Amino acid sequence: MSFFGAVFASLTLYWQWHLAGAALALPFLGFVLIGLAASYVIRSPGEGIKPSPNEERAIMWSSIGEGVGLFLASNIVINLHRPDLLMPSMALVVGLHFLPIAFAASFRPFYVLGTALILVAIAGFVVGAPTGGEVAGFMAAGALWLAAAIAVRRDWSAKERTAAA
Repeated sequence: MSFFGAVFASLTLYWQWHLAGAALALPFLGFVLIGLAASYVIRSPGEGIKPSPNEERAIMWSSIGEGVGLFLASNIVINLHRPDLLMPSMALVVGLHFLPIAFAASFRPFYVLGTALILVAIAGFVVGAPTGGEVAGFMAAGALWLAAAIAVRRDWSAKERTAAA
């Protein structure tokens, strides 16, 4: 999630603010920080959160659908010469992809994340260019970074509980 948060932020900087070069790498610092925290938690003793086979299947198929949806959405808006709709379209696809995972895992925070991304996408469509793309892109990045940080904290808490037991 943190990687895709960085992708959203970088694409927003590129498509909406027309920045290039090293500026596009800056959002990946957030990914690196969350990745370092995740690496520490993964190596910590204890039993973390393990998805069930049903949850793994939902994650796999939702991720495949997300990839296809992102490909289609980006091609459609670019071929319609509406790059202003790229970030809201991507946020919509990513938000929708969390809903089947939330259902399979019975995990309410994924419903919240999916709904938040869908609402951010709708806001991006409603606000319009150029601000709509900025709103959708940066808000989606923030939501994904926050969700990734919460996921790392959740796994750490699970490991602390099992290590203490």
